[in-house]
Amino acid sequence: MHLPLLFCLFLRLSGSSAISGPRAVRGVERGSLTVRCRYDPGYEHYVKWWCRGAAWENCPFVIKTTGSEKEVKKGRVSIRDNWKDRSFTVTMEELRLDDSDTYWCGIEIPGPDLGNPVEVTIDPAPTVLISTLATSNANMFTVAPKENQGQLPLLGSVHFLLLVFLKVPLLLGMLGAVLWVNRPLRSSGGNPEKNQ
Repeated sequence: MHLPLLFCLFLRLSGSSAISGPRAVRGVERGSLTVRCRYDPGYEHYVKWWCRGAAWENCPFVIKTTGSEKEVKKGRVSIRDNWKDRSFTVTMEELRLDDSDTYWCGIEIPGPDLGNPVEVTIDPAPTVLISTLATSNANMFTVAPKENQGQLPLLGSVHFLLLVFLKVPLLLGMLGAVLWVNRPLRSSGGNPEKNQ
């Protein structure tokens, strides 16, 4: 094999140093996630792409740019290039569990393309059971995260749930016990000696 061919094969299999991105990202079902891939100077006007599949040689393209900075949207996926920052972002929306896979962010160049693998993992959306005092039946709320900024909504927060369902009732129970123990004793007939 020729040395340049081996080098190109190495770039395809291991990822290129001319393009970089996160090794792995996580999203939540029904949310969205954004992957940002950076590239070296000189690649601004080239087509950028996002493909799905662990095997580079038969990784089908999910979406490509047009070689401009204009956003391209295809189904639940969009891609936008930013020449000034030398980066492009891929956004996947309305995530599904079966979106978990190996993806590649890449640059289309003459000869073998440049690429970087990204492992995408989609976690199930959290489900929270909330009982209300006003009604006897429990209401089930599915908490769908907003734009997956790495933060769970208030109802999905473990600390919030502990506060509402454990700490507050415990505190109220202790307060009630203290008030009950320290309650003033009622005297019968106004004679304090009968109460002793």
